[in-house]
Amino acid sequence: MNKIQVNNVSLAYEKFGSGAPLMLIHGFPFDHTIWNDVTALLKDKFTLILPDLRGFGQSTTVESPYTMSDMADDLAGLLDHLGIEKIALAGHSMGGYVALAFAKKYPRRVNGLALVASQTAADSSEVKDRRYQTAAEVAQKGVGIVAEGMTSKLSADMRVQAFVRPLMEFQTPAAVIGALKAMAEREDTLSYLSSASFPVVLIHGNADILIPGDRAREVKSTLPSAHLVELHGAGHMPMMELPTETADGLKLFIG
Repeated sequence: MNKIQVNNVSLAYEKFGSGAPLMLIHGFPFDHTIWNDVTALLKDKFTLILPDLRGFGQSTTVESPYTMSDMADDLAGLLDHLGIEKIALAGHSMGGYVALAFAKKYPRRVNGLALVASQTAADSSEVKDRRYQTAAEVAQKGVGIVAEGMTSKLSADMRVQAFVRPLMEFQTPAAVIGALKAMAEREDTLSYLSSASFPVVLIHGNADILIPGDRAREVKSTLPSAHLVELHGAGHMPMMELPTETADGLKLFIG
């Protein structure tokens, strides 16, 4: 992988393909490889940028607390390094939170935004407390407890489960803890997104038990111009469960 130094972290990324630039941002607690099936379907049409968010995959992190906005700054630094001024962003789950933070902070750099199994809502107090509790447990017991608790909830597809469990177990406690706390403190972005001028696509599986499809429909009702792509039978990992349909959804907002 390629690596750059930005904001005191070593940020790893892949870049390939040709055409309009599209950044695919992975969710928690994964790395860019969750997009493998989709990138194979898009690389002939788009210049694909696939970062490992700070701490995940081959990227490093910092010990001090950070935010979704800080993670968005990492991606802005990556685009500066690549000489890309404007780009379409597709974020999966937590990657969607980072994409929303990027769009709010750098709106003139966004050609389009896709939320894949993601949401605009902030955490409830109950979910926020649970994230901090999980962070404390990871600090004591390691990331295995996250992999054990999440695997079956991510997808009913055994092939997907076989891929994501070791991927989660590979991640470092520092990355998982930092991301959990950053997600817990993120803001609600629905009101911001409702006034966005760039195209928005919502891709959501109707079998997603981690982020229910109602969250995507809520955005659609507030932003009627958004394209809502509901994938029958897909859980929280639509890019792996239904890659062709997910790729087709991403093509909706990139010209």
